[in-house]
Amino acid sequence: MIRSAGLLMYRRRGPALEVLLAHPGGPFWSRRDAALWTLPKGEIDEGEDPLAAARREFSEETGFVATPPFLPLGELRQKSGKRISARAFEGDADPSQLHSNLFEMEWPPRSGRLKEFPEVDRVQWCDTKPPPPS
Repeated sequence: MIRSAGLLMYRRRGPALEVLLAHPGGPFWSRRDAALWTLPKGEIDEGEDPLAAARREFSEETGFVATPPFLPLGELRQKSGKRISARAFEGDADPSQLHSNLFEMEWPPRSGRLKEFPEVDRVQWCDTKPPPPS
């Protein structure tokens, strides 16, 4: 079973609560937005503490620092069977300062050329208030 851990940064703006969500990088996701935004997360290494993994992944994927206290949000199981453990923390970050680590893949497919892409290509503050019914 694959296990991942992630952190959700939140901030207060007057009565509003905003969360920082990440968009995956790479050519497969570059023109897609719907249902792709998520908290920065990644796999937990063998024997690694889930919170330590979440802090590492948050830093690697955003370049931002996560500071305690960390509030447990629980765990969910995706359709694939992967389990994701999540925590939240209060903070603030400028999305224009995003600095994500890179991954390498063959692109275009079957070209024999390797190209680097950021794991996260964008982060954005999102209001937690649901939109009004249409």
